[in-house]
Amino acid sequence: MPSSRRELPYLLSPNDPKGAFPPVDAALREPNGLLAVGGDLSITRLINAYRQGIFPWYSPGDPILWWSPDPRTVLYAHELHISRRMQKWLRQQTLVVTMDRDFPAVINACAQPRRDGGGTWLVAEMIDAYRALHVRGIAHSVEVWEQQQLIGGLYGVAIGGVFFGESMFSRRPNGSKVALIHLCRQLVQWGIELIDCQVVTEHMLTMGARTISRRDFIRQLEQVRDAPGRPGIWDASTHSKKASTDSPS
Repeated sequence: MPSSRRELPYLLSPNDPKGAFPPVDAALREPNGLLAVGGDLSITRLINAYRQGIFPWYSPGDPILWWSPDPRTVLYAHELHISRRMQKWLRQQTLVVTMDRDFPAVINACAQPRRDGGGTWLVAEMIDAYRALHVRGIAHSVEVWEQQQLIGGLYGVAIGGVFFGESMFSRRPNGSKVALIHLCRQLVQWGIELIDCQVVTEHMLTMGARTISRRDFIRQLEQVRDAPGRPGIWDASTHSKKASTDSPS
């Protein structure tokens, strides 16, 4: 019997002031999680997307593509795994970690082509959109510095009690891992546990991430997205500190 499941993603209008989306269970199975095409990258649209477990991801020359994959990869901040080797390495470093000190530098570094020959999905309009979210205190960065040189970092979107990780980079070994460790420890202090890693990667699995069903992810998201969270700019002067294996003070 032919399946009645929709075989094409929904088309979004760029003129919708509400930035509405179809329900996530309408996403395609192949490619996994593709839900909609088009629309815009307005602040309203992006906030609505993340609140519903949807994120944009597309390549240069493509239309805007919106995704909600099943299963979903998540990391619970208190479950972050730090290997003994990494703990020892951290104790030997004099790195400094900040938050929201230089969001433009972090997102521009994330947009650079990867050393493995991979391209970038962070096209100029995406960078502009996330910088606008940062100005509103919704998108945030973590920076790792070595002798005043930016050697690693990450950025993402914080809404209520969830942090949606978007991208990370390293210019030195373990640069992005240091950023993630610092982020997780700070989120635990703020009572934010859920980190959305979007799609599965071996790197995140080694750090303690796991996959859960989209249904479970949406259920958890709905429970925490209206929590007080940590709105506004994450003041770099408050959170700047030497990287270590200790919990942040």
